[in-house]
Amino acid sequence: MRLLSALRHPFAIAAACIAAASGSARTQESTPAKKAPKSTGEAWQIITPPQSSLVFARDGSLIGEIGPEWRTSVSLRTLPKYVGQAFIAVEDHRFYQHNGVDVVGIAGAIKDNILGASRGASTITQLLVGNMHPDLIDRRDKSLSRKLHEQSAAREMERHYNKEQILEAFLNDISFGHGWYGIESAARHYFGKGAAQLTLAEAATLAAMPKGPAIYDPVKYPDRAKNRRDAILGLMAGQKFITAGDAAIAKGEAVRTVANGGVSAPSPYFIDVVRVQAERAGVTVSTGGFRIYTTLDPALQRAAVQALADGASEVERRPGYHNPTYASHARGSTEYLQGAIVAIDPSSGDVKALVGGRNYQESQFNRAVSGLRQPGSSFKPFVYARALMDSLPANAIVADTAIDIRYDNQSYRPKNSDDKFLGNITLREAITLSRNPVAVQLWMKYGADSIIALARRFGITTPISPYPASAIGASEVQPLGFVAAFTALDNLGTPMEPRFIYRVDDRAGKTLFSQGVASLAPALDPQVTFILRDMMRDVVERGTATPVRRYLPQSVPVAGKTGTTDDNTDVWFVGVTPEIVAGVWLGFDKPRPIAEHGVAGGSLAAPVFAQMLAQAGYNHPANGWDVPTGLVTAELDRKTGKLADLSTPPERRYTEYFLAGTEPGALRVDARRLFGLGPIIP
Repeated sequence: MRLLSALRHPFAIAAACIAAASGSARTQESTPAKKAPKSTGEAWQIITPPQSSLVFARDGSLIGEIGPEWRTSVSLRTLPKYVGQAFIAVEDHRFYQHNGVDVVGIAGAIKDNILGASRGASTITQLLVGNMHPDLIDRRDKSLSRKLHEQSAAREMERHYNKEQILEAFLNDISFGHGWYGIESAARHYFGKGAAQLTLAEAATLAAMPKGPAIYDPVKYPDRAKNRRDAILGLMAGQKFITAGDAAIAKGEAVRTVANGGVSAPSPYFIDVVRVQAERAGVTVSTGGFRIYTTLDPALQRAAVQALADGASEVERRPGYHNPTYASHARGSTEYLQGAIVAIDPSSGDVKALVGGRNYQESQFNRAVSGLRQPGSSFKPFVYARALMDSLPANAIVADTAIDIRYDNQSYRPKNSDDKFLGNITLREAITLSRNPVAVQLWMKYGADSIIALARRFGITTPISPYPASAIGASEVQPLGFVAAFTALDNLGTPMEPRFIYRVDDRAGKTLFSQGVASLAPALDPQVTFILRDMMRDVVERGTATPVRRYLPQSVPVAGKTGTTDDNTDVWFVGVTPEIVAGVWLGFDKPRPIAEHGVAGGSLAAPVFAQMLAQAGYNHPANGWDVPTGLVTAELDRKTGKLADLSTPPERRYTEYFLAGTEPGALRVDARRLFGLGPIIP
């Protein structure tokens, strides 16, 4: 009673406030300080805190949130009673008795300080006032004036709002670490469920966190979190919120959290693109409260992240690798081997997976959409497409030989990666084995302007220099747009525009933005496209991308093209199947050789592509591509490019496709000569 009487004296009040201040920082000390807004109104007012926009994958699962604070406010009445009770038990067990300031608690704090202990006496209302109005009340300030201002505001808040409103606002405002705010976000990301589905044990685990989100993080420190959770369950039983039996059962549960922060696939680079696209469409998703439905395939995204990590790590473990590695790089540095992956559904343009780097926390630079890198020989399909358009057949003989091209007082002498020339070979064999002089000669024959215009029709928008080296990928491309151009190979000449968002709904469920399937104008004749794609199948079966078959069976049709730039600085593989078009790039942010030897798109990037599809379940038998009507077929000798005969060994026999009129002469029928011989008699 003497303590209570003493509190009426101003000096006692000051002493109590100062004593309580050291303990009242328990909620604030491990909570990242919020950047104070310009104004949050009166200190006693309950305001709606920032909300985040939820981002969903194509299957409806959550893949992330957009907003400076990840929060979705919920009504207290939708939660089990023990959720709020857990926080009351540990933070403010006289919550329903005081008027915003707990005089009894302050007295206890003074007594404890006299006895050498230290504890706080701030109420839930006081904590809410300070956290909700950091521009008016800075809880890091331990001065008497701040404490008195906070107490006054807390009393005023209690005069304007009932206990349910205050507790609800408190639960929706708290930081739970990782940028997750409010009980709903915490439940979602720690336990993979809404707050309404929290168990008693889970509610107590979350109630442990305001004292120190980093200290009692149930993901990093499950044992530490369990000890504090069990103590809170004991408090709840002691305060008659639950029975001793309920507390004992809950204490028997292990602390179990969900993987990946409760999202179905790690996809921060993808979500960054979604945010930009939505805001460009006029929907300010960063202000929160929206629901964004996207094209992401969680299984493929997970596989892409894992395949890139595994593939890059495998490169770093190779003998003779001397560059910085991910495992040993300096903290904050991104000088280790980087990569990017884009995977698109060719039927719709839906981007089903996108990875912009190996570690988003260290670098938010999205190499898949903001990077510009030389594609190397993976650009060659556009050169070959132009030749096929001009009726050059796939069995045409071309020269893989030394050439010297002079332009602008320069001499350009393209060579092959093996430093050899094969002499006369077929056009099909030239792309299969990626012979550089052949691509350059085609560039010179059909003209830079013509090939660049064709690449534009495929959807490539980045500048392409009109010089011969561009034939073998010397001009930089954006990975997303470059991979999207290859969707034309699946669609018999029609490229698709990449799509990330199906629709964006507001809080009321009203659709504010939607995006349908969109394609570009046909870039290539269907028959020509089929022949080009069939030539690129040989790249996988017999050429530079054979490592694909280590992961994908023959029953999965795959066409593709590898790319390796000069000095081994960039490696690529872009692959096409009936279900997916995907590209993989590996290299350094500041271009330098990946290694001195053994660097090629086929050996480094192609396995990442194949591993990704295999892990995601795209390794099941698939129907091949239908042959367009009007094409002429013939069985040829792979070595000579001529019609096979009785002397042609089985391993050299293959089926070739021709535009009508370009097939071997022996297969052509001269209609005038035929009808000149008289009627056909059955």
